[in-house]
Amino acid sequence: MDQQGFHSRRQLLALGSATGLVGLMGASSAALGAEPKAHSVSPEANVRSYGAVGDAVSDDTAAFQRALDAVHRMGGGTVYAPTGKYLFRGTLKIPEGVTLRGSFACVPSHVGIRGNGGVKPGEDGTALFVTAGRGQEDGEPFLTLNTNSSVAGLTIYYPEQITDGIPLAYPWTIVMRGKNPAVFDVELLNPYQGIDASRNERHNVRNITGQPLRRGIWVDAIYDIGRIENVHFNPWWSSRGRAYQWQTENGEAFIFGRADWEYVLNTFCYGYHVGYKFVETGTGACNGNFLGIGADDCNRAVLVEQSAPYGLLIANAEFTSFHGEDPTMVEVLGGNKGVVRFSNSAFWGPCNQIAKIGGVGTVGFSDCTFVEWGKEKGRAAIQASSGSLLIRGCEFRENKPHIVLGENVMRAVVEGNLFTGPMQIQNASTKDVQVGLNAAG
Repeated sequence: MDQQGFHSRRQLLALGSATGLVGLMGASSAALGAEPKAHSVSPEANVRSYGAVGDAVSDDTAAFQRALDAVHRMGGGTVYAPTGKYLFRGTLKIPEGVTLRGSFACVPSHVGIRGNGGVKPGEDGTALFVTAGRGQEDGEPFLTLNTNSSVAGLTIYYPEQITDGIPLAYPWTIVMRGKNPAVFDVELLNPYQGIDASRNERHNVRNITGQPLRRGIWVDAIYDIGRIENVHFNPWWSSRGRAYQWQTENGEAFIFGRADWEYVLNTFCYGYHVGYKFVETGTGACNGNFLGIGADDCNRAVLVEQSAPYGLLIANAEFTSFHGEDPTMVEVLGGNKGVVRFSNSAFWGPCNQIAKIGGVGTVGFSDCTFVEWGKEKGRAAIQASSGSLLIRGCEFRENKPHIVLGENVMRAVVEGNLFTGPMQIQNASTKDVQVGLNAAG
């Protein structure tokens, strides 16, 4: 450290000591009887005090909105909804600086909610029964969050949703707008569409469970880092019947448009047509960090229509695919220009192939494990028709065709991999393809 830096640090330490002395003097004054300063406390309102009933019969929309608006007028705070089944025939707007909180301090999960009776008291905690927007996929969302507003600790349930037919369309359950909107510890039990986390700054989605039927989470037009953590979509509401079958044919769990460094941690989905989908919108494409993610029994675990040039970095992931038309773990479509990298991830099936790769971008697999492809005989684990390809330090645990490089592959490096049986690589490219230091047997 130079002398100038040393003096600056010493001055800061001295300033800290002086600050501590002032604090100590303040504490001594308080001990001697000086009157302490008053601390402001954010207000908390109970929806029952504003007329909410919570019997799954009476419409509680107006009562909730009165409570939310009242707390906003007081400068922000919490609106508490105690245990109950609150019916909503209308929509809610959560004002800036206001939190709507239910009775759960952890994320709830159910296999179903049975109206106003038939369960132990408190078992369902705070449950919002939503009927607003039926049949209107593009209608007004149920909950709209704004700057520094949040929702936490409750279940959202659509009592008119059906299991024995095509699911009923509804608008988004939660829409996040403004700056720093947040959703914590919420169960989206059976919505048609879950969370629209687009057009905001620094959204925070954490500890979410449930079974969105058409779309789970949508991210787009994010220019300041968004966070999605501990989100698990499982078929707890219904795992059989026409509704679930429709979900496996049409459902998309996580969809990403433009996002500048989206951070996604510990997320999972089961039984969707597409687990993680990356698209280009009018604002651009996604780049971000995806750690510890999973997709089970999805026809396409990962589908990339477009990615940003900075890259999708996917690590410590697990994917399976074995149902539907041409089950495939990863598909990168021909329009992709960006970068997609998989690291330390596991892929198994039985699927037709691990990956189908197109486009003019770069796709990489490093330290990955590939198992159980070739459900349809003759398919290679990785099939690249174009673009650039990196496969390094991976293990192919089947004695089946391993890699196919099409004639439009621009460049490829296949290095340091382990192959079960003889190495089976078919190369039709006339460009620069480097294959070396692999071990087979």
